[in-house]
Amino acid sequence: MSTAPVPALSDTEIYERIVSAILDHRLQPGTKLVEDKLGAAFGVSRTRIRPVLVRLANEQIVTMTPNRGACVAQPTEQEAREVFEARRLVEPPLLERFMAVATAEDIAALARFITEEEGARASGDTRHAIRMSGDFHLAIAERAGQQTLGRILRELVSRTSLILMTWGPVALSASSARAGACGCLEHRAVLDAIRLRDGEAASRLMREHLSHLEAQLQFEPAAATNPDLVELFGQVA
Repeated sequence: MSTAPVPALSDTEIYERIVSAILDHRLQPGTKLVEDKLGAAFGVSRTRIRPVLVRLANEQIVTMTPNRGACVAQPTEQEAREVFEARRLVEPPLLERFMAVATAEDIAALARFITEEEGARASGDTRHAIRMSGDFHLAIAERAGQQTLGRILRELVSRTSLILMTWGPVALSASSARAGACGCLEHRAVLDAIRLRDGEAASRLMREHLSHLEAQLQFEPAAATNPDLVELFGQVA
């Protein structure tokens, strides 16, 4: 009895799976991304993996070093500061565009992201909570319809996830819980301003929220981990 071959993943699908693993913090900053192992994990040749890693490097999600290969980026303190500065510039105009076109369903979708984030934090699932927090911001950008700023924000959100994993207070459960509760409340405050169509208040609250996230960063080095890439991506070599 023959078994039908499993269709190979496209480069975009491989890219999205690696990005999802980074955003979900299953791949932590500093993790080595060995081309042969990734090829085995996704059932493709290493020549298919390299362009994906180059794309991730161009987006500053991955660092590629000659003769040493690729690893998940480890943002410096300066890079972290720059990312939050850029987000404070990019997100208010996206927020204003969102409010100009948002329907009741769009606003309800934002509320669901917040509720899911709150549930994840209550259960101690910090990874999923940070993912939902990022999705709250990306949903605003996507509905705003400004593709260029939307692409920029997607990169910034990915880098923010790395920053929070590297420098955020996630190692301390009590501190992380308090920080997460504040983040959810700040999202709800932004959402309230959106419901009122108060662009000035929503933009101010968004900037304050991002500044608060930045203020929580703790710039002390953490040890990197190196998971089994084949096992992580659930493929048979």
